[in-house]
Amino acid sequence: MSKNLVIVESPTKARTVGRFLGSTYEAMASMGHVRDLPKGKLGVKVEDLSFEPEYRLVRDRGKLIKDLGKAAREAENVYLATDPDREGEAISWHLMEAAKIDPAKAKRVVFHEITAAAVREAFDNPRELDRRLIDAQQARRVLDRLVGYELSPVLWKKVKRGLSAGRVQSVAVRMVVEREAERDAFVKREYWVIRAELARPGDDQASFKARLRGIQGKKGALEVGDGDTAARIVAELRSAAYTVDSVTTKEKRQRPSPPFITSTLQQEASRKLRYSAAMTMSVAQQLYEGVTLGTKGSVGLITYMRTDSTSVAASALAETAEVIRQRFGERYAPSSPRLYRRKVRGAQEAHEAIRPTSVSNTPESVRPHLTAEQNRLYRLIWNRMVASQMPDAVFDQTTVDVAADAGAGTVYSLRAGASVMKFSGHRELYLEGRDDEKAEDGQGPARGAAGDADAPARSLPTLADGDALSCRGVEPEQRFTEPPPQYTDATLIRALEEQGIGRPSTYAPTLGVIQTRDYVRKDGGRFAPTKLGVAVNGLLTRHFPETVDIGFTARVEEELDDIASGDRDWVPVLREFYGPFHDTVERADREAERVPRSEIDEESDEVCEKCERSMVIKTGRFGRFLSCSGFPDCRNSRALRVGTCPECSGDLVERRRKGKGGKRFFGCAEYPECDFATSRPPLKERCPECSGMLVAAGRDRARCLACKFSGPVPEPAGAMAEAPA
Repeated sequence: MSKNLVIVESPTKARTVGRFLGSTYEAMASMGHVRDLPKGKLGVKVEDLSFEPEYRLVRDRGKLIKDLGKAAREAENVYLATDPDREGEAISWHLMEAAKIDPAKAKRVVFHEITAAAVREAFDNPRELDRRLIDAQQARRVLDRLVGYELSPVLWKKVKRGLSAGRVQSVAVRMVVEREAERDAFVKREYWVIRAELARPGDDQASFKARLRGIQGKKGALEVGDGDTAARIVAELRSAAYTVDSVTTKEKRQRPSPPFITSTLQQEASRKLRYSAAMTMSVAQQLYEGVTLGTKGSVGLITYMRTDSTSVAASALAETAEVIRQRFGERYAPSSPRLYRRKVRGAQEAHEAIRPTSVSNTPESVRPHLTAEQNRLYRLIWNRMVASQMPDAVFDQTTVDVAADAGAGTVYSLRAGASVMKFSGHRELYLEGRDDEKAEDGQGPARGAAGDADAPARSLPTLADGDALSCRGVEPEQRFTEPPPQYTDATLIRALEEQGIGRPSTYAPTLGVIQTRDYVRKDGGRFAPTKLGVAVNGLLTRHFPETVDIGFTARVEEELDDIASGDRDWVPVLREFYGPFHDTVERADREAERVPRSEIDEESDEVCEKCERSMVIKTGRFGRFLSCSGFPDCRNSRALRVGTCPECSGDLVERRRKGKGGKRFFGCAEYPECDFATSRPPLKERCPECSGMLVAAGRDRARCLACKFSGPVPEPAGAMAEAPA
């Protein structure tokens, strides 16, 4: 046995760390958590309000703990090298308790990147376990157990058995439900956008379009809310006399985005790569723990991926600047390092942003050693980090205001704009994605119009104040305001972060659990609440308004941060929460006794072939299925048909893969005779090119399984509004 034992979470991390330490160290993996609260009982002492937890070994960890304990007894020193956050600190503490590691031997080492230098520095500067971080993680675990264990039985009595509630997940469900309610209540409003095509007299090659904005002498934007008004204004503009009111040109700069933190990585991977939050974190974990790079061996390619700090080490900034000089030239290199101070609630500045451990490991150089998923995510992280140190992009932004004299004292105001890039700066490498989430309130351009009709043009003809213009045509466009969009992974994570709900380690699990429990579903990349989710949210908001209140949940997160910083003790924090919460649960439980429990099932158009009652959609262990509404008198059930199999014309049914958290997929009901299956939801619309089956391929996009068509989901046939002549 080696003189020094190093304990990490995973075999991959053990191999990478062990390679840097040499033969006098042996690295072993704990396989993650080794102790947790028991299943089937509360496991927390609440009678005396001490909240003492009753920990049990995680299933199948007995032999592992025995081996770790034996190795620890034989080692001279035991280095606990679990992840550098509260959860990692708690895992180290649980390891000491479960394996009975001698505290005199134990040393805690923390590194935010798995490189030789970082590992060596950590082992040269070990510390003791941080009790504050352990207490904060323990408080979170106990708090979540109290909420889930006491709320869930109320749901069983008033909705149906098997349901569960959680402190953070219930707030996430509430946000999705309330967004859907807002969409349902939205009343779209018609409005018209009017543009004139203008040019200097005699110059047919240099026309440009200007958008109607208002009437001179009247405050505010001109709202055109119906076709008759639009037709009148169009007629007046066609005969108006046009002159240039003013021409202004200003230099505009666009700063690069900061390097990634957990939430922004998950958001950008959702936008650009169509990765779920869970997939992003899984792939990032692989890149962090180590990838074998040929003769270099196992190398950790990125820094720790659970962080809310945009800080970057000085050595990494210097290396990045040198790579920029070599790759793009001196003009693109920073004159001094860019420092970012973006703060989120509870941000831990001791952490770094998510960045490559060495930007000399370019995406091109490591690509042969990575999976496709790893390559895409690493390239995203590398590009973001390098671009964050590049100069601003510089534009000349020109605005032309035009006056249209329609006679009878009416002068309309129109505006055209152009933006010309003078220097690409960071845009040479990277541009942050955008969410199409700005909801309309009836006062501005509607989302979803074809193209970016109001984006500045790339150029305008040379114009001067007072220039006369001729009108080549006037184009009216009917639009309608749209409701706020459903949440995506990116926008829901951002909303949770902005509200202070959860922390870097909780976003992905939260989004995963609300789908696994069928409170929300994601189709086409967007979240919608299920009937079950709406019912559960209604019960929780009615009986436990504070528990699922966004502000209250955010305050609890801040109190957990206070525990981690040593400003508060964990037991008093739980006492303040538990007393009022438990009283509310008991009151709701008494009310539940008086109200009969009713199953929440989705209606269907199917009829039971055995008793001719209607069939309802239920959710079982392996996904949704059809069941007779006459249950238990009639126990007939069958798979839920979602379409026709494109290979054998049999029924296409929804299923869920075996195992905890099994993913939903759609397969042929004739399996195993026909093994067609797809993970993407089939759409009702048919392919516009070959009439084949379309499946969802991202937000509002579809892909054909037959001819490989890819594009927007085809619009249903319908009459188009007629524009005024």
